[in-house]
Amino acid sequence: MSNSPLVNYTKISPNRTSPRRSKIDTITIHHMAGKLSVEECGQVFASPNAQASANYGVDNKGRIGLYVPEADRSWASSSPSNDHRAITIEVANSTLSPTWQIGDTAFNTLIKLLVDICQRNGIKELKWTGNPNETDIRKQNMTVHRWFAPTLCPGDYLFNRMGQIAKEVNKQLGVKTTEKIVTKETSFKVKVTATELNYRSGPGTSFKSNGTVKRNEVFTIIETKFNGASEWGKLKSGAGWICLDYTKRI
Repeated sequence: MSNSPLVNYTKISPNRTSPRRSKIDTITIHHMAGKLSVEECGQVFASPNAQASANYGVDNKGRIGLYVPEADRSWASSSPSNDHRAITIEVANSTLSPTWQIGDTAFNTLIKLLVDICQRNGIKELKWTGNPNETDIRKQNMTVHRWFAPTLCPGDYLFNRMGQIAKEVNKQLGVKTTEKIVTKETSFKVKVTATELNYRSGPGTSFKSNGTVKRNEVFTIIETKFNGASEWGKLKSGAGWICLDYTKRI
């Protein structure tokens, strides 16, 4: 069983079970709960007292660390049965609590790593429903730590992008998928947190931009739609839709 050729740094953790007892068919993505480099994450997992590890880590510079060989089970998700079948990945945060965001460089590297993992292990498609009770591997082969323990890992920023991650990986794997848009009627106010944010003719980046709004502007949302992993809100003014990932409810 091979490891990823994309690895930039290796520090094998003593916190592992060798060998793993199941075929690799699952992906479990964690966040580091910090802005750690792959070296700093490796130091954490190098201590036997940590009683924790992951197969890989991705930092904000786009570097990849190997901590537990793929042939071995990492101690990552508070679930031995999950970790025996999963490749576990820690991703560095670009912001800390409460947003726990992931930067573009780390996100894009994560996608590349996942494509490599899937190709080498015969995982033809990543599937995400967001349902912790869905245990049929044919319907969902992505899991998260919060399903197995009282933790917020991964933070909502990463958790809400699991569908987007699956979509990006599957695109590179050559999988054709049909994107579902889920609609919910509601009404609430949001404040823009991005410096500048496009409002578009429809709920997604594929729709044309009608203009931009600025940080701290407040808008009333009358309808929301999920397009992939991102939630979009329809402006009460009728001017268009904005991505709610870059807003805060007030």
